[in-house]
Amino acid sequence: MTTEFVVLVDEYNNEIGLMEKQEAHQKALLHRAFSVFIFNSAGELLLQQRSWDKYHSAGLWTNTCCSHPRSGETTLSAAHRRLQEEMGFDCALTEKFSFVYRTPFDNGLCEHELDFVLTGTFDGIPQLNTEEVANYKWITLDNLIAEVHLHPERFTTWFQIILKQYLEHL
Repeated sequence: MTTEFVVLVDEYNNEIGLMEKQEAHQKALLHRAFSVFIFNSAGELLLQQRSWDKYHSAGLWTNTCCSHPRSGETTLSAAHRRLQEEMGFDCALTEKFSFVYRTPFDNGLCEHELDFVLTGTFDGIPQLNTEEVANYKWITLDNLIAEVHLHPERFTTWFQIILKQYLEHL
């Protein structure tokens, strides 16, 4: 298994270095990330359920895909790469906005990310990478908002933060 690095940045997205992913999450250092929201032509959002083997937030529902760009990789290229790696498809993506968030986990790790949110449209059937994704579902935003309100424990903390930001940017 290869060591993954994240791109450390300041709040203005200026690159300040690289760090092994786990260490950056242990130290809660700000790093570049992205979150992809894929909708179908009916306006439903594609959610993924994280693999039960993930080292944090295992089995929780979250946005279509998210990850970190590699050094020298654009956010858009990284989003296309991870969408294919996790969900088994690719589509046109549009960057909508970015923001900084910080959320700690029970295991001592912390996400502190400058997150770029991208959207796209896809009407096919995902081909899941089961090492990354346990399941998927399509859901309307109204039903999603209701479900997150009733059962926040079923969703990743970052997805709840990003969803709120997304709804404010509509």
